[in-house]
Amino acid sequence: MCWSLKELIAPEPVQKQPVVAWGRAGSGGEEGAKILDLSSKGQSSNQKNPPDVDEKLRTPQGLWTCGEMANPVPSACCVVLAAVVVVYAQRHSQQDSHIQYERVGADVTMKCGSMDWDAAVTWTANGTDIDESRLNGSYLILKNVNLTQSGQYSCYEGSSWHLKYQTYLRVGTPPKEPLLMCRSNNYPKGFYCSWHLPTPTSIPNSFNISVIHGTKEMVCEKDVFLKNRCHIRYIQLFSTVKYKVTLTVTNALGKNSTSLTFDEFTIVKPDPPESVVAKPVPNNPRRLEVSWQNPSSWPDPESFPLKFFLRYRPLILDQWQHVELSDGTSHTITDAYAGKEYIIQVAAKDNDIGTWSDWSVAVHATPWTEEPKHLTTEAQITETTSASTSSFMPPPTTKICDKGAVVGSGAVAARWTAGLVLAAYGVLFI
Repeated sequence: MCWSLKELIAPEPVQKQPVVAWGRAGSGGEEGAKILDLSSKGQSSNQKNPPDVDEKLRTPQGLWTCGEMANPVPSACCVVLAAVVVVYAQRHSQQDSHIQYERVGADVTMKCGSMDWDAAVTWTANGTDIDESRLNGSYLILKNVNLTQSGQYSCYEGSSWHLKYQTYLRVGTPPKEPLLMCRSNNYPKGFYCSWHLPTPTSIPNSFNISVIHGTKEMVCEKDVFLKNRCHIRYIQLFSTVKYKVTLTVTNALGKNSTSLTFDEFTIVKPDPPESVVAKPVPNNPRRLEVSWQNPSSWPDPESFPLKFFLRYRPLILDQWQHVELSDGTSHTITDAYAGKEYIIQVAAKDNDIGTWSDWSVAVHATPWTEEPKHLTTEAQITETTSASTSSFMPPPTTKICDKGAVVGSGAVAARWTAGLVLAAYGVLFI
């Protein structure tokens, strides 16, 4: 029977037990050593608690040694626990783990840590054994790597399967020139810059942006929600000094950069108008009433008014009709096709500077149409009567009397009556 470490530290006080000495390996049991008297209900002779215990292995933190015990069974348990700690420490100290970045198409050679070239090793990729044909001695050779070969590679010593080396291979590409855009959608407060890569690199990238106005470097505050956007506040309105924005992207395989130089007024571009509504005008089969609101991001429409551009077309046609409006947030379309569904969008622009916004969300509407009335004309009445007469069929119980047929049947009856009278008269004279 073998007791746990907890039972060794604080067993039930059945009888007096010998003293056990714990100390860190390499210190001779002197530095940090504590003497535990197991006969005193787990209390140490210097009234200190036992060393902290590792939560995973339930062993003291660091490497501890156990002194002699009078009872051989607990002594054996102590030796086993110490051996477990030693093996665990050796295996983790021997393995070398890191991330290795390689370009797509490159030839990759991996060494098995400090193992000799002719050592017997086994390599795995994401837990699956790698064929020995890819080994050169103990080295792993990967030719013309691609993105699918990214993953965790591990090297084990011979048949003992001791982990000697481990790396996470990340296959990717160096960054291409990034795409940078700066725009003011809340003029005159400031502007923002956003960026992205034309193609993904498949490995982590870092971006650094600098903004210079004349000779002064400005702070670009990171956006709270979008990681590839930052905001700059104008320090001087109507400035004729140009802005220069430089963006640099870097990853483990290379770096690239781009820059923009512009005047303040050239990047002004409002957001699209909001809450666009289109509806028919009663009793007007060729009219549609369209209304909208200024973009909520435009801070001062009274001091910096916007003008608008309206486009519309029936769904059956591809050609747009356009109307530019210098003021107001509504317009009546007067040349719509009656009964045809229309698609309508609106754009906005500062009255004096900048460019047009993107188009608003499309809305659909159909001009007013008169409800059809069910009228009955004289011709329809005549036609209906004729159809009813020609198709009339008498009920099954109706008997039709033919006048000629009635007269004929009366004459036949008279002749029969006369014949009967003559026959009766002849019988009397016989």
